[in-house]
Amino acid sequence: MIYLDHGATTPCDPSVRDAMLPFFTDKFENPSSIYSASGSVKNIVMDVRETAAALIGASREEIFFTSGGTEADNWALMGAADMYRREHAEGGHIITGSIEHPAILNTCAYLEKMGFDVTYLPVDRDGYVSVSDLESSIRPDTCLVSIMLANNEVGTIEPIKELAKTAHDKNVLFHTDAVQAFAQIPINVEELGIDMLSASAHKFYGPKGIGLFYVKKGISMGSFIHGGAQERGRRAGTENVPGIVGLGAAMKLASENMEKYASHEAELRDHMIERILNEIPGTHLNGPEKNRLPGNVSISFDGLESESLVIGLDFRGIMASAGSACSAGSAEPSHVLTAMGRSNAEAKSTVRFSIGRGNTIDEIDEAVDAVKAIAENMRKR
Repeated sequence: MIYLDHGATTPCDPSVRDAMLPFFTDKFENPSSIYSASGSVKNIVMDVRETAAALIGASREEIFFTSGGTEADNWALMGAADMYRREHAEGGHIITGSIEHPAILNTCAYLEKMGFDVTYLPVDRDGYVSVSDLESSIRPDTCLVSIMLANNEVGTIEPIKELAKTAHDKNVLFHTDAVQAFAQIPINVEELGIDMLSASAHKFYGPKGIGLFYVKKGISMGSFIHGGAQERGRRAGTENVPGIVGLGAAMKLASENMEKYASHEAELRDHMIERILNEIPGTHLNGPEKNRLPGNVSISFDGLESESLVIGLDFRGIMASAGSACSAGSAEPSHVLTAMGRSNAEAKSTVRFSIGRGNTIDEIDEAVDAVKAIAENMRKR
């Protein structure tokens, strides 16, 4: 088996799993209780908050635990909308990108039904949002700009620092969906000018069902889930302690090895891209050549259906994707690729390979050889 779909999810690292296990059995106490054993669990939760804050240059009071990236994205958008409506009976304007994750796009669509205007910024053929387009789109009633740090399908790393500065110059809050980039590439919220950030553990070898939401101190974000006093009263419900511990272990592992992991993945990525483009006719890279996520390879194959290619690879024990996992199964072409100027046919001929820290050069060569053979057979029909 060769797994090349790490953009969809990653395997839970054994060290992460081992760190979590005691919190299902021996250390099961509720951190909100007042006896000493619960205090120990509460301290561990606070330690993970410190780990997350240190990783992105924040303080622990700015870190909130969530069920994942989708929840954090919803919180950012709904929270900004709520802040605006506390002071204005109607109106409100949000700006986002046309290639965002469905967690952003579908929440924006909901807010449009609630009376907000949403501007969806275009991107160029490499997937970049233009700073000038953002500047010209900001209005007096704009309450939030939300642009992903790196795209999940084509790996484009956006000019977040410049985009955030443009928003701040007009006194507008800036949120970034960092789910694909968090713990993969260095992120410093202060240096980048990020007010809010979303992340999810299962994208960097942690468990599913846990993520985090960074909110810069001073932003009066309201409660997202009402009930008890957990997460400083902003997200009620007993904390997912095993998940939080797993998140912390995954962050620690990533922070200690980030450069090594990124270098390894980028080397395999570049090797795969070079071989495919040079050895398989009618292939095209989607996204920028270099300024992309270390493990992302998005390739269009002229005249071939990506689903057939992916099924052919699956028969050979190789796992890749015909799009993002969150939109797989849809009959519609990728909204990311069509926004980047690709035709429907080009979009439906695209395969995403996302390389992980455990992949090897031999696996990449085996995968490319398989793609070559499948493409040749498909084109003979």
